[in-house]
Amino acid sequence: MSESIDVTGRLRKMPAKAGDPVTYTLKVGDTPIALNELIGRQVRFDYDGVIRCIHCDRTTKKSFNQGYCYPCFRKLAACDSCIMSPEKCHFHLGTCREPEWGEQNCMVEHVVYLANSSGLKVGITRASQVPTRWIDQGAVDAIPMLRVASRYLAGLAEVACKAHVADRTNWRAMLKGDVPELDLVQERQRLLAVIEPDLAELRRTHGEDSLRVVDEASLGLGYPVQVWPSKVKTHNLDKSPDVEGRLEGIKGQYLMLDTGVINIRKFTGYEVRFRVLD
Repeated sequence: MSESIDVTGRLRKMPAKAGDPVTYTLKVGDTPIALNELIGRQVRFDYDGVIRCIHCDRTTKKSFNQGYCYPCFRKLAACDSCIMSPEKCHFHLGTCREPEWGEQNCMVEHVVYLANSSGLKVGITRASQVPTRWIDQGAVDAIPMLRVASRYLAGLAEVACKAHVADRTNWRAMLKGDVPELDLVQERQRLLAVIEPDLAELRRTHGEDSLRVVDEASLGLGYPVQVWPSKVKTHNLDKSPDVEGRLEGIKGQYLMLDTGVINIRKFTGYEVRFRVLD
C-alpha cells in the first residue's frame, strides 16, 4: 500500500544530494519528505494565505527575495544588491550590512565555474556550495574554472567572463531537457585564454595568490524525470492557491507536474498543506 502523506507547514528550499539521479527532499515545516519516491503519484499543495519570514518568523503579506519580510529584506546582508551583483561588494569600504555575516559568507573561497543547464553559462558560488549550486540551476554538467579568495573577486572574474559567455539559464529550456552537448573542458580552456589579460590585472591589483586556475574534472548530473514537459506552464500560489497534479519529475528547484511546474524556492516561507492523494 502506498504511504499516506498529509503535512502542513512552511515551505523551504529543497535540499538535494548529487547522485544518479539527484536525490531531492521537500521540507514542509519540520517534516522532510523523500520526493524521488513520489514520482508518478498525485500530489497537492493548498496555500492558506500566510507567509512567514524565514529569518524572523514575522507574518508578511508579500515575500521578498524568496522568503523574507520587507524589514529583513532591507537590513540583512543576505538580501543586499551585491549578492546578485558580487562585483558591487562593499565590504572593503566598511559598509557591509552585517560584517560578521560577510566574513563568514563572502570573505571565503569562491569558485568561478562553467555549467551547462540550457547551454554554456558562467557562474560563481562559495566553494562549500559545490555541487549544490549546480543542482539548483538544473545543470547537467559543470566544471570549476577558478578558485578565488572572496565573493568580490569572484564577481570581478565573472564580469570578465560575461563579455564572452552568458550568465543566465533559460529555465524553460532547462525544464524541457532541451540541453545541447558541450565539452566543458574545452570551453574552459577557450575562455581562460580569452580572459587571461583580465586575470593578470586582477592578480596585479589583489595579489598573485588571490586567484588560481584549476583543472578539476567536470561533474555530470542526472535528474529524476519520468516525463519532460513539451510546453512549460507555471503554477503560481499567489494567483491559484490550490495546485494539484501527478509528479512527473524534479529538476533545479522545480517540481514538474502533469498540470504545470512549480518553483519551490520562489514560494519559500509560504504556509501550505501538502498531500499525496493516491
